[in-house]
Amino acid sequence: MNASAGRQGTTTSGPTAKQRYSIFALAKNALSYHEGWQQAWRSPEPKKAYDVIIVGGGGHGLTTAYYLAKLHGVRNVAVLEKGWIGGGNTGRNTTIIRSGYLWDESIKLYDHALKLWEGMSQELNFNVMFSQRGVINLAHSEHEWREMRRRYEAIRLNGVDIELVLPDDIKKLVPIISIDPDIRYPVKGGILQQRGGTARHDAVAWGYARAADELGVDIIQNCEVTGFERAPEGQIIGVQTTRGFIAANKVGCVPAGHSGVLAEMAGFMLPIQARPLQALVSEPIKPVIDKVVMSNAVHMYISQSDKGELVLGAGTDAYNSYAQRGSPNHPEHLMAATVELYPITSRLRMLRQWGGIVDTCPDASPIISKTPVPGLYFNCGWGTGGFKATPGSGHVFADLIAHDRPNALAAPYSLDRFRTGYLVDEHGAAGVAH
Repeated sequence: MNASAGRQGTTTSGPTAKQRYSIFALAKNALSYHEGWQQAWRSPEPKKAYDVIIVGGGGHGLTTAYYLAKLHGVRNVAVLEKGWIGGGNTGRNTTIIRSGYLWDESIKLYDHALKLWEGMSQELNFNVMFSQRGVINLAHSEHEWREMRRRYEAIRLNGVDIELVLPDDIKKLVPIISIDPDIRYPVKGGILQQRGGTARHDAVAWGYARAADELGVDIIQNCEVTGFERAPEGQIIGVQTTRGFIAANKVGCVPAGHSGVLAEMAGFMLPIQARPLQALVSEPIKPVIDKVVMSNAVHMYISQSDKGELVLGAGTDAYNSYAQRGSPNHPEHLMAATVELYPITSRLRMLRQWGGIVDTCPDASPIISKTPVPGLYFNCGWGTGGFKATPGSGHVFADLIAHDRPNALAAPYSLDRFRTGYLVDEHGAAGVAH
């Protein structure tokens, strides 16, 4: 999207109003063979100082910068990304969006995000290809079915849409699934959130980058943070980077799997682990499934992309790693479960496989919090569910940075919960469930 992506300092002018994308703009630019499109965002040289620095140029970091500028009037903001925009977990996930969690705190936060998803393309004037095709969670045992009915009631009590579906209902919604009671993973039932679905992950990063740039945010790629600078009394005063020192009195860190590394640089530890999470896609085929179907117990989920690929996801690896790949046993287990539940996939070939680095907390819930260092804030620990939270995460994190206090949605996710014991334990509805 950005003609200068990957090059440093090629554009030094300030932000300009963006040309609106529309069918009329498409027709107009066709006359010039589409050579006159405006750059999606600038690639400026870093200033010496900013009001706020956001570390991490993924979806959560870009939305934080966007909402700081749009809602709080803080426009002297820099987003520092050590690689390229959307090159981390934002571009390495399976794009599932839902709000069907168990605890009130989780449901409210994720449904806040889902409502923002529903208006995102219009707000950003950028098609993020949000498809509310519906998300089904399957139960494969009596125990899991009882837990799912409990979750169904908790979601309904929060006023969020959810339906209980029995095996015959699921077969009508997903004709390729096997509901034979004698298979290894028999389908006992499930829950359906019709408002859930998928979106194009790259488009989300590009759309927020473009919108934040128009509001004056500097997006600085190929700029790795190597340390934090603090005043004698402890207040943050800026960051050291591979492109020199950049001053700021507030720094928000949204680096996903590398959160623990940055926290250690700042002199404290986070209760967090980083592990690979794998996914793969098949060769493209004609449309065979128009829902997202997730099986928590067997660590697999499936949907079909607009290109026809079956998108398949597995669980997290058992070891900590910063490598964007995983062990071969997870895809093997995933494909075995896929063939059992969806027999027509048995002759498909795998097109490509990849991994992302997810940061997980002991209670499978995120951290959105101030830290022991004044002026330093962290948004991390989203585990396998970070993509669906993208707009809501940035919305509440921007509010925290602007006001130096969490709002009602973010308050339960403070670091203090690991001291007080008021955890938000979402292992049953999150974990590898996405």
